[in-house]
Amino acid sequence: MSGSNFIGGQRRAAGSVRLQSLDARTGEALPVAFVQATPEEVAAAAVAAEAAFAEYNGLAPERRAQFLNAIADQLDALDDAFVAIVCRETALPVGRIQGERSRTSNQMRLFAQLLRRGDYLGARIDRAQPQRQPLPRPDLRQFRTGVGPVAVFGASNFPLAFSTAGGDTAAALAAGCPVVVKAHSGHMASAEQVAEAIERAVVATGMPAGVFNMIYGAGVGEALVRHPAIQAVGFTGSLKGGRALCDLAAARAQPIPVFAEMSSINPVVLLPGALQARGGQVAKELAASVVLGVGQFCTNPGLVIGIAGESFSAFVASLGAHLADQAGQTMLNAGTLRSYANGVQRLHQHPGVRHLAGVDQAGDQAQAQLFQADVSLLLNGDELLQEEVFGPTTVVVEVTDEAELRRALEALHGQLTATLIAEPEDFQRFAALVPVLQRKAGRLLVNGYPTGVEVCDAMVHGGPYPATSDARGTSVGTLAIDRFLRPVCYQDYPDALLPDALKNANPLGLQRLVDGKHSRDALS
Repeated sequence: MSGSNFIGGQRRAAGSVRLQSLDARTGEALPVAFVQATPEEVAAAAVAAEAAFAEYNGLAPERRAQFLNAIADQLDALDDAFVAIVCRETALPVGRIQGERSRTSNQMRLFAQLLRRGDYLGARIDRAQPQRQPLPRPDLRQFRTGVGPVAVFGASNFPLAFSTAGGDTAAALAAGCPVVVKAHSGHMASAEQVAEAIERAVVATGMPAGVFNMIYGAGVGEALVRHPAIQAVGFTGSLKGGRALCDLAAARAQPIPVFAEMSSINPVVLLPGALQARGGQVAKELAASVVLGVGQFCTNPGLVIGIAGESFSAFVASLGAHLADQAGQTMLNAGTLRSYANGVQRLHQHPGVRHLAGVDQAGDQAQAQLFQADVSLLLNGDELLQEEVFGPTTVVVEVTDEAELRRALEALHGQLTATLIAEPEDFQRFAALVPVLQRKAGRLLVNGYPTGVEVCDAMVHGGPYPATSDARGTSVGTLAIDRFLRPVCYQDYPDALLPDALKNANPLGLQRLVDGKHSRDALS
């Protein structure tokens, strides 16, 4: 490892500021120092991406698919020494990192399949109608193309799947957009090895040199987002960080979209039939979801709501017992632990919240916690219950009846997920809650737990603000490509100048909307 920035196919390290990546368990510095990108290097990375855009965006989908598959192969080839480095930087277990590596490579392959299908292009053709009265209609053909270079911010909690080669990078590259990744400071050594894997794929498939770039440093993200070559931003992180990027992007001379995943408490609604039938089982399963990965998932269930009664009281007692029995765990880094401790302290200090279970939060490990809050905090707009506590903590809220349950759900901010734990008899009685939850969240679950996000065509990992900055997109699944595409319409263009997807002969064999009907046939 050299610790140098990746810019236009070269390694550059002109800056004097050196950054250290730390062992998450011991605080010991790793032997390699990483060089913070200078303002000139940040600009050079953006310019390199812009220089690569026309060529890369103009490649046939098959060529880009080959590139994504080559990245996947390179990721799979990263050995046990790489896994050990990721584990050391994040304190995540070996099995988790091995699984995340497979998820990251499979994500690349999924986008390669999407490119070969071609439906992401959204080809639409309205043929000319020269005899139409009172005015003839011109020949109109529409498809979607990449927006331009994309800035991607690596996430702390998924060092592979949401970072250097993660979902934002995969979606942008699939869309035909070169990327500039801002490596997360918590796992720079992991990021460097992944970046080198991507660079090997660039060379092996003959991609333009600036298709992938990566920079290190604190504060370099602001200059990156401000650079006029950048046309969109992908971000996973805190509400504060996401809002700052949104404000920066909106203040540019040319505003650009920021697709930020930011904050979600992922409510779990416990319905009476389910609690009566299997409350103890639900408590055990929910506790496992709360502490999974030390609670460091954006889909961690941070709010549990149920209707007052013996079954709910028994459930709360059982959940508290399970959480109190959890051993302390090491978090991703010292900053994440401090943030968690501060969140727990705010809950302790709030007069409308009482602590139910968990060892006092102290020392260098995160302790699982359970709190109970008065429903009035939700109904009266108190912001505390709307704030994500990033770690193994959840808050239960007891409502008096079905009407109060609905009001509590209506008071929630936007979420990534919302879950119903229910028995068949609950579905009919509480069916009216579904439209409420649909308004609040991007993914609705029944009798499951939100931790764990499948990578597939149908997945939505997004939701209304503040879960994300733009509820129309997703950061997981093939729909994620939509964020980095824009429509272009060609009017009366000769066939030879049209993109392949819109030509009469349809050389890509794509399904297209032709005069209102889906077709793969060549046009006469």
